[in-house]
Amino acid sequence: MTDQIDPAIQKATEEFRHKFNAVKAEIGKAIVGHDEIVQGVLTCLFTGGHALLEGVPGLGKTYLIRTMADALSLEFSRVQFTPDLMPADILGTNIIVENPETGRRGFEFQKGPIFAQLVLADEINRATPKTQSALLEAMQEKHITAGGQHFELKPPFFVMATQNPIEQEGTYPLPEAQLDRFFFKLVVNYSSRKELNTIVERTTSGHKAEITPIMTGEQIIGAQRLVRRVVVAPHVQDYAIRLILATHPQGEFATDQTNRYVRWGSSPRGAQAVILASKVQALLDGRYNVAFDDIGKVYKPAIRHRLLLNFEAQAEGIDPDDVLGDILDKVPTKAEMAA
Repeated sequence: MTDQIDPAIQKATEEFRHKFNAVKAEIGKAIVGHDEIVQGVLTCLFTGGHALLEGVPGLGKTYLIRTMADALSLEFSRVQFTPDLMPADILGTNIIVENPETGRRGFEFQKGPIFAQLVLADEINRATPKTQSALLEAMQEKHITAGGQHFELKPPFFVMATQNPIEQEGTYPLPEAQLDRFFFKLVVNYSSRKELNTIVERTTSGHKAEITPIMTGEQIIGAQRLVRRVVVAPHVQDYAIRLILATHPQGEFATDQTNRYVRWGSSPRGAQAVILASKVQALLDGRYNVAFDDIGKVYKPAIRHRLLLNFEAQAEGIDPDDVLGDILDKVPTKAEMAA
């Protein structure tokens, strides 16, 4: 089967895998562990999506995207979200500027931190819904309108937002419709004993990782185009679709857990995210076609934030990953159905 693949495509696939792993290794010089998180964030970047990271403070979420910016030769900006942050603090605002030659004064647009290629929205749930919406609109449209002017955001444009799941007082949780704008939701867990030892050694001994740029913005855009050209067979795509439909309560493919614990299931954006992320998985495995296993690997991070659970699920300590794991177990692939 490999012999039938166009040599140019095969070369592009190998180059993508090499570059992806090189960037991941470069980030690994600074970030200890969290391999799945790093891979998930890079998957979002190469599909043109955005990532939401959830975890307690001090796990390296901010350091991750700073390191990623260094490894990718991209412009980086950070926005610390607070209750008093205004949309203009993100997008930019008009300021009065005096012309030194004529002495005349006029308005000039001062660009905000959104005009970068990698944007860190730190603790996004601390800002008001109005400010959150300003960022999320830019994420979706890849451009902004301010002061009557239209501005395109420089590609590749990637937002990584973080939120703290513990402190909920004085926060504004993202509504489900806005969570849907994120490609992946990645849960950052505590480091292991071995990883924590390495972190302490590095951070208390003056160690500073030297990060070498691996890819440029143009190369990333080329990789994004390659990802979209990966082939998905109809029966494999249908499996992904059935996994999405299985999240809809009382639907044709809903499982018992879906009917019992889910109020609202995934939107079509969830299906798009699963397919695109599966294409990245296929390329990383040296293939130019998506397999069933690729879909299973990306299903949870692509869908966990697109489910709205009911009160019964909360009372019994059921989280979205429990429901999604049950769906993966219960929904058969087409090959299994034929058997």
